Amino acid sequence: MLNVPSQSFPAPSSQQRVAPSGRNKVGLKPGRSLMDWIRLTKSGRDLTGLRGRLIEVTEEELRKHNTRDDCWTCIRGMVYNVSPYMEFHPGGEDELMRAAGVDGTDLFDQVHRWVNYESMLKECLVGRMAVKTSTVTQAQLNTEKKISPVNGLPATLPALVLETPSAPPKAPPPPKDHRPRFDWFQTESTVSVVVYTKRRIPNSGCAVIDLQDGALRMEVLLGKLSYLLHLRLSHEVEERISIQTVSTVGTVQVSLRKAAKVHWTQLGESLDSHDSFLRRKDRAVYFRECAMVSKTDVTHDTRVFRFRLPRGSHMEVPVGKHVYLKALIQGSEVVKPYTPVDSTLMPDSQDPTDSGHTDIFLMIKVYPNGVFTPHLDALNIGDSLSVSSPEGPFSLRLVREVTHLYLLAAGTGFTPMARLIRLALLNLDSLRKVKLMFFNRRERDILWQSELDALALREDRFEVEYVLSVPSDGWTGRRGRIEAAMLADFLSSPEESKRLVCVCGPTPFTEHAQGLVREFGYSDEEIHAFQG
Repeated sequence: MLNVPSQSFPAPSSQQRVAPSGRNKVGLKPGRSLMDWIRLTKSGRDLTGLRGRLIEVTEEELRKHNTRDDCWTCIRGMVYNVSPYMEFHPGGEDELMRAAGVDGTDLFDQVHRWVNYESMLKECLVGRMAVKTSTVTQAQLNTEKKISPVNGLPATLPALVLETPSAPPKAPPPPKDHRPRFDWFQTESTVSVVVYTKRRIPNSGCAVIDLQDGALRMEVLLGKLSYLLHLRLSHEVEERISIQTVSTVGTVQVSLRKAAKVHWTQLGESLDSHDSFLRRKDRAVYFRECAMVSKTDVTHDTRVFRFRLPRGSHMEVPVGKHVYLKALIQGSEVVKPYTPVDSTLMPDSQDPTDSGHTDIFLMIKVYPNGVFTPHLDALNIGDSLSVSSPEGPFSLRLVREVTHLYLLAAGTGFTPMARLIRLALLNLDSLRKVKLMFFNRRERDILWQSELDALALREDRFEVEYVLSVPSDGWTGRRGRIEAAMLADFLSSPEESKRLVCVCGPTPFTEHAQGLVREFGYSDEEIHAFQG
């Protein structure tokens, strides 16, 4: 693939840039939704301009197609004509034009790594990038030092090197001293795998385990890094697994029950990416099929969908992380991010019905005219869809030693705040106050209002305030939209306090809220925007 100069993406002035952790959308014209794009790709229209031919594209040819009406780009060696997709792109035409006529792989990965572009753009495929080879002359073969010929040939020839597309440069790996390692041991009836992370890890856990068809995939999430074990086990095991995490020491132990009481001479055979330590953004998104086991109304248009992991799987979703849901809709893969919540705002860890880390709860608003949520809402109990491993840049380091935590949420932007509230109140020794300002249209739209009110009554460190933009006549709380005047008291904190503001909601809300918070003297390091 081609190499292009490193550049900031999205552009600093772009509508698509919200915050390091955010991803924005622009308003699309009527008839330019994802469902409209799917219909267009199935219409039989020639979207490449090549009448079904696939060609080999040189760098010179690719550079020629760099206008809005004639825009080609390369992603991982494949060239697409994205001109027809311009008006359908949620990030806007300007962002797509940044990859016009060049290799857009790096730019794509920075914003859309999880998107199945091959399915989305399959009808726009022009062909494959040509591999450029260099011609070598006799003069080029001679070195600067005089070489004595033997039978007319030089005594020594330099190796012939073909110029091939190079991969984007990787960031240097973490220092070896900090690299996790693993070991294993066995008893007569069990086999245990232990990962030594060499760092403190969350009490809530950070491991994702998938045991399927004799293959063990064990990923330990360590902030922006990921340690992966991937093995074909040497003997059969039962699908039941148990996990033990010791946060202070930084160990994760997975215990498996042997199907037969035999002595293992080795743990298994290495599979793809076994014993690898990478940045999360450099690791492919991994999905597994999960079945829907319940659907519970929260408000008139928002429900909690409960999905169960397959047997042999265990997922610990760190606070602040999201997962991707993937489904095949009218022949095209559609992928959307959602932040898991707990079964309730403050679940009882001693509840015998608690499903631990085998169930995932997602609070999702259903949009009647949407593409993904109507499909999700139409699923029957027992139906399945694909759920990814946890993703997202949020790190618990942000809240360490925080004394004052301020949360600004609009609509379902409340979902990442729910687990953060619980974590802060139960696990942050330094915490003095958590304050939530929750913005909605009407009172009936407020998520978990009774639970939030009950928590505020019994927990002195927690406060919640609701703001409605379309309130009823009987509403006695705040009215309007987010503005500086309503944040003045909300964001006040004592001197010498360590503070953090978290924001989540629709793009205009998130952008405006961050700007207002900065006006009160908060630095970028004191503000975190979740992906809405």
